[in-house]
Amino acid sequence: MQIRQIAAQQNIPDRYLEQLLATLRRSGFVRSQRGAKGGYLLARSPWQITLYDVVSCIEGFDVAKESTNTPQTAEGAVIAEIWQTARQAAEEVLKKQTLQDLLDQCKAKQQVDLMYYI
Repeated sequence: MQIRQIAAQQNIPDRYLEQLLATLRRSGFVRSQRGAKGGYLLARSPWQITLYDVVSCIEGFDVAKESTNTPQTAEGAVIAEIWQTARQAAEEVLKKQTLQDLLDQCKAKQQVDLMYYI
């Protein structure tokens, strides 16, 4: 798809989307195609890309950086442990979901929305 199409459908500013797609392209998740029918395509199959892959590419999960910050107080240590637990839980969920799973869920939701009741 072309950037303008994606931006319009998802209500994302063009410039921001360009930055996101450039990051995803450098990481090998999408590839760009030039020409009249050009745009962006997935570089791998949707079932091979997890949400964790995408989020870590765009947002970054720098575990090493976070583990070097030792809390100075007991309260700080407790908060750091809670955040670490939350991060691990989020990572587990994101690692289990693929782009294909999202597509399947969207299609199922659209089918439910199209049902007519008498």
